[in-house]
Amino acid sequence: MKLDKTLKSMRKLNNWTQQQLADRVGLKRSVIGAYEEGRAEPKIESLLAFSRLFNMSIDDLLSGQIKGFQPSSVNTERLAGKKLRILAVPIDPKTNKERVSLVPVKAAAGYLGGYGDMDFIEALPQFSLPMPEISSEETRRVFQIQGDSMLPFLPGSYLISSYMQDWSSVKTGELYVFLTQDHGVVFKRAKNCIIETGEIELISDNTIYEPYRVHVEDLLEVWKVEGNIQFDLSNRYANDNVANKLDTLKQEVRALRSALEKNVA
Repeated sequence: MKLDKTLKSMRKLNNWTQQQLADRVGLKRSVIGAYEEGRAEPKIESLLAFSRLFNMSIDDLLSGQIKGFQPSSVNTERLAGKKLRILAVPIDPKTNKERVSLVPVKAAAGYLGGYGDMDFIEALPQFSLPMPEISSEETRRVFQIQGDSMLPFLPGSYLISSYMQDWSSVKTGELYVFLTQDHGVVFKRAKNCIIETGEIELISDNTIYEPYRVHVEDLLEVWKVEGNIQFDLSNRYANDNVANKLDTLKQEVRALRSALEKNVA
């Protein structure tokens, strides 16, 4: 039996920790460790769970036949929104149309725990957006942002966003609000890596922040950003950004000049 090597190889191909693999098949991390070290043999139920997760036959799992495997073990039904997702949407009793919920900064921390709770959603500010560019046929939410990771989008700005049912249609380079298990509500530019690794890379426009990846199994909601509203018109952040870039350029020129002078000497 080569299951120990197969499990470890498949886990690393998917860039998962032992805990992440354990969570996906409903086992304890210590059990995964025992399997990978050959200290225990799995029950048939566990073998079936691994088979479904990795889309491999049990024979291939036990024989170690993983040649040509593509690490895209994504639940395609969940990815496309075919499995149940709880989306609490308030309805205007007078018009019987959906209302738009506002998630201000002070409510963002509670949104992770309350996004599927109608009482929580109804307690948020509600309004309508009577603008010709905004269709009333789609579910929308407005998120207020904080921090400087997405400059020139200013802290305190409001993002008008539409609900995405099919996460596979996330487009590289476009702006989204993501709700994730580990990071809560985040506003980022996306790079769709679902086919290759089952992940979406979240990228800040402010380059001092490193991009990071989130597996689709750890996503809870995705909202496509369609517009923003801001009330700070001072443009101070844009000016600061230009000044910072000029300072960086000056430092690089000085360093290059110094290196050239040393070479000449």
